[in-house]
Formats: sequence, C-alpha cells, structure tokens
Amino acid sequence: MPTPAEFIPAAGSVLMFTTDWCGYCKRLKSQMDSAGVAYTEVNIEQVEGTAELVAQVNGGNQTVPTLVFPDGSTATNPSLADVQARLAA
Repeated sequence: MPTPAEFIPAAGSVLMFTTDWCGYCKRLKSQMDSAGVAYTEVNIEQVEGTAELVAQVNGGNQTVPTLVFPDGSTATNPSLADVQARLAA
C-alpha cells in the first residue's frame, strides 16, 4: 500500500485525492483553478492503494476530497480559504 510520504506535493501546491462522481471535489477544483492554486489530482478509484490511504487518514472513511500539503499534513473537504491559509503558512 502507498504511504502518505509518497504523495507529498511540491512547495506551494497540494495533492487532491478525488473520485469522478464527487461534487465537493469538482467544486474545490473549480475554486482552486479560479484562485490559481496549483494541485495534482489522484483519483482513488483508479490508482491502486490510494482508497486505503485516504481511509487511513480519515478514520476508516474513504472521504474525498482529501488534500495533502507540502508539510505532509492532510485536510478533508477543506474550504478554499483553508487551503490558501495552509499554503501561505
């Protein structure tokens, strides 16, 4: 199974675990696109082991969007403001 360390994004960007059908994912991606926030998307239904990784950081739930920040921390379904604040910190 992949580890969170394998998915740490470059400074100034985030990695977003998503699914194709997730409305919250689509909304946050649209907001980050408009705000110029760099991100890499990983679909947990297409990349082996990532659904389990998301469940591991979310108390057993495969909740998306789950974001990974450059410091290795994660956030589940954050607002755009939360993402921007964490990237600025």
